[in-house]
Amino acid sequence: MILRSRKKPLQRPDRPQEPLRPETPFFAIGDVHGCDHLLDRLLKRLDKLSHPGALLVMVGDYVDRGEDTARVLRRMTVLSEAAGDLMHCIMGNHEQMLLDMLDDPVANGPRWLRYGGLQTMASYRVPPVLGERPATEWIDMRDRLAEAMGESTIAWLRGLPLSWQTGNVVVVHAGADPALPIGAQERRTLLWGHPDFHRKPRTDGIWVVHGHTITESPKVVPGRVPTDTGAYATGVLTAALIEADGVTYIHA
Repeated sequence: MILRSRKKPLQRPDRPQEPLRPETPFFAIGDVHGCDHLLDRLLKRLDKLSHPGALLVMVGDYVDRGEDTARVLRRMTVLSEAAGDLMHCIMGNHEQMLLDMLDDPVANGPRWLRYGGLQTMASYRVPPVLGERPATEWIDMRDRLAEAMGESTIAWLRGLPLSWQTGNVVVVHAGADPALPIGAQERRTLLWGHPDFHRKPRTDGIWVVHGHTITESPKVVPGRVPTDTGAYATGVLTAALIEADGVTYIHA
């Protein structure tokens, strides 16, 4: 399904929202969350569109919740290496939680498992630690998962940037504080969001493309382009084609 959404400038008394002005068109794909079959289907659909010059940007949350995190990460690392500057992958809060678990499994393992890590463990065929267990078991679980993932995949995750920008359009995972310039945002805000992000418009003319917050029917609102349609729960993965004359949503 392909839906067209024209930008509608916000008519504020002091300043209207600037039009979308990316320097290059690009597809922004929402939160994949281990749904490799949906990602495969969506990428094939994008390949068939007559827009060969568009870049590919992923908004983060490739891991957890869905059943095929291992396949998603294999696909992502191969694609990003082959595509070079034609593809950009942003870090999401679930990548950060996974890395936090790898760094300190005793402190961070239980929370990560509760929020989708169990499915990631299963995709790598590594038994999880359940319940109150000794620290040695959490460390052993971490070591097994790290071995199954491989050093190159973990290094790829650690190297993911928090944002990508073209023109007056910036892609982040969760959101941004509308009171601060993009370059002054806190790491936690970009990964987890900000309470004012959905309530207050920016005044600097920047558009923010994001995932993280599930919306069944994504729509462009002044200054924001949401992309997360909850693939692991709804079975729908979405891309937004961002161009100077508007936004087109493509669903798979």
